Amino acid sequence: MVDGKEFRVQNILIISHKEQQCGVHQYGKNIAEVLKNSRKYNFLYEECSNAKELIAHVQDIKPEAIIYNYYPSTLPWLTRRLMWKIKAPHVGIMHEVTQQAANAADSSFFQFHIAPDPTLLLTNPLVFKTGRLIPAYTNKYALPHIPTVGSFGFGTQGKGFQHLISTVQKEFDAAIIRLNIPFAAFGDADGSEARLIARECRELITKKDIQLQLTHDFLSQSQLLDFLAQNSINAFFYEENKGRGISSVIDHALAVQRPIVITKSTMFRHVSSVYPSICIEDSRLKEIIGNGFEPIRHFFTEWSEANLIWDYERALDKILAAASPASFSKYVYQRIKKALRKIEPKSVGDYWVPNIGESVKELPRTRREGFIVNSLSNATSLNRILDKSARELYKPTIDKLFELLPDMMSRKIPEANVQQAFVLDTVLRSLSRFSHPRLLCIGSYDDTAAAALKIMGRRIAEVDPVLNYDLSTFCSRPSTKMESYDIVFSTSVLEHINNDEQFMAQIAGLLAPGGVAILTVDFNDQYRPGNCIPHEDFRLYTQRDFKERLLPLMKNCVLVDTPDWACTSPDFTYSGCRYTFASFVVTKNKT
Repeated sequence: MVDGKEFRVQNILIISHKEQQCGVHQYGKNIAEVLKNSRKYNFLYEECSNAKELIAHVQDIKPEAIIYNYYPSTLPWLTRRLMWKIKAPHVGIMHEVTQQAANAADSSFFQFHIAPDPTLLLTNPLVFKTGRLIPAYTNKYALPHIPTVGSFGFGTQGKGFQHLISTVQKEFDAAIIRLNIPFAAFGDADGSEARLIARECRELITKKDIQLQLTHDFLSQSQLLDFLAQNSINAFFYEENKGRGISSVIDHALAVQRPIVITKSTMFRHVSSVYPSICIEDSRLKEIIGNGFEPIRHFFTEWSEANLIWDYERALDKILAAASPASFSKYVYQRIKKALRKIEPKSVGDYWVPNIGESVKELPRTRREGFIVNSLSNATSLNRILDKSARELYKPTIDKLFELLPDMMSRKIPEANVQQAFVLDTVLRSLSRFSHPRLLCIGSYDDTAAAALKIMGRRIAEVDPVLNYDLSTFCSRPSTKMESYDIVFSTSVLEHINNDEQFMAQIAGLLAPGGVAILTVDFNDQYRPGNCIPHEDFRLYTQRDFKERLLPLMKNCVLVDTPDWACTSPDFTYSGCRYTFASFVVTKNKT
């Protein structure tokens, strides 16, 4: 009973195969174990070898929905005809998920899909993204005295074990290399590939003080975590595998809180962009060991059990709401309509392009660390109109954005780039106020200010419906801590939000005492409801909106300076409407 109302916990059946020596099996079982802790749904895990066993479980459990830990080779007996006989939504976990596969996913086999890829863009209303799952583990082992490099993986080609041996020998005269290479039930059942890899690794050892400890035992999860916990660093040198999903090896390696080194394989795309880099192409083993676990600690926090349960519960809420054919069609229509609002070009020129491989110009490390823009010496206010004079003032920053992000900037409306330049410059100048600043970008997809900050090595929490969720959903996430962000920034998002008052109150709630919120908006002080506005906007903003409607909703927040929002001649035209841009910058009182 909740709030005096009775409710029935709904059964959700998770189906997997029985063969344990398989990465797909391990992933599905780990997910199911965690989902049993849901207080909203009753997740029940069963392993099946044929259709008869599935039907028996369905008759016994009577599930409201079925989630399949699916891979064609592990559930070959699962057919569309069989699923049609079962009156419940059918949801498939996409193990080999790529952006292209997610975009193309339809309801011809599974009605919905779950994609455990944090890098995925949410462009398909039938696909629900989840984070990864870091197993719960407490590392009680001391760091080894001798440099110890560990790795594991089934004995299939492309894992880079030989590369690892060579790399260790180049950097160390004395070290221990620990490898666990079990036989794979699908692909190497007789262990011939695993034994071949082991032989090649042994033959590569040339230094007398380099020890190789290699086993083929299939380790339980607790044994595997103990294995990883005893290493100085855990290494995964996969070859490039385009078209593949994310590898689960990182999930286990993060659990033991030891440094990790990887190659730039797309199977590690979810962790490859951290700074300092953990990629062997960028850094040496000794350097990555020296940097410790801190560069990747945020992944450990982000992909928690509580967050994964929340991801699945949100997905099932929507799936069950759309269970009937009529509801299903309405659901898809609404999701597509919502996506189109994001996909269409915004007035700031944020053209949506479904390309997760956005190319950026790499900035040398010394310039990443020392980059500062000196364009604000003549600025009189941070609450101002961003018009022609501001474009001249921020031209050095706009030029820097073109240098860092030529492809992304080429898609923007030139006159609107002043907004991102203002935001980037103001964020950079605010950083010195905090010893370890926490940054949050709202509306981060294809935002050049956010992208530039990441190139500079700044870690940013991101909120965007194309990447993950809207701001209200983010605030409800288990791991979200209110009053924890020192800098919150948002470029030309507010005018696209229906409930802008709630949005601003939530920003204030997320700001830490002493924190700064930096926003830009579409502005026209002569605007009145019913006047011309771009079709993507809900409104244009006026001084009265800022002072009388929004600022009072931002609890304990004040403008950082005296505003100068006077503008009688807007100088920007878009979609047949004439307006300008304005900045809105507040700080939260420390007491």
